[in-house]
Amino acid sequence: MYADMAGYEIAWVTADGEEGRRLLAEVGEVAFEDAAPVRDFPSYRGQRHFPGLYWAATTGRHVGFESWLERDHAMLLDFDPLVKGLSSQPFWLSWRDRQTGRSRSHAPDYFARVVDGTGLVVDCRPADRIDARAAESFTCMREACEAMGGAYRVVGEIEPVRAANLRWLAGSLHPRFAVSEGVMAAVCSAFAVPAPLLAQAATVGDPIEVLPVVFHLLWCGVLRADLTRRLSDRTVVMAREPGR
Repeated sequence: MYADMAGYEIAWVTADGEEGRRLLAEVGEVAFEDAAPVRDFPSYRGQRHFPGLYWAATTGRHVGFESWLERDHAMLLDFDPLVKGLSSQPFWLSWRDRQTGRSRSHAPDYFARVVDGTGLVVDCRPADRIDARAAESFTCMREACEAMGGAYRVVGEIEPVRAANLRWLAGSLHPRFAVSEGVMAAVCSAFAVPAPLLAQAATVGDPIEVLPVVFHLLWCGVLRADLTRRLSDRTVVMAREPGR
């Protein structure tokens, strides 16, 4: 639809507050995962969505969100072991509408840097809320991302059970839950053979102290469990096999 990629411009703000603007072909080396948000996350009385900040373990800093849907997808990106960098509202993509000649722009919700060095741009919008204007913006964003050698996704609601499980595990994502190498080694040893969560945690020590460590290791991927089923005291937990 927009084959002339020279018509696209990218504008961003660095972590130091410096503004940049270049043609699409000139931004291949820009670290958008370190960019500051290009617009604010407003909060006002009577607001129908819920903005806020999510602390990402991947980067050790906050990323903004404008709705619980965006928060859940920030959390999902943070949980993804292939993601090594993450930012919110990372840039403006600007172009001129070929039918009306009017200037258009769109800021995607997230930029993620993947371990292979490529970029992933994400917009969060339920399918039933994508109108013609949004659809055009998403089409332009997809073509721009592909031209940059990256990927683009428009995502909706996360499967409810998986989302609930990730929210629970995210409560123990912070490095402070890696209490000591000895305790973590004991937890990993306890789950070397698949076993029920609560009963096996109790073999290591007081579950009140041990369970947050188990949840932290589940978040980090050192341990694994079936997150398509709601976590419970009977959830089978096991050590992740090397290379998986």
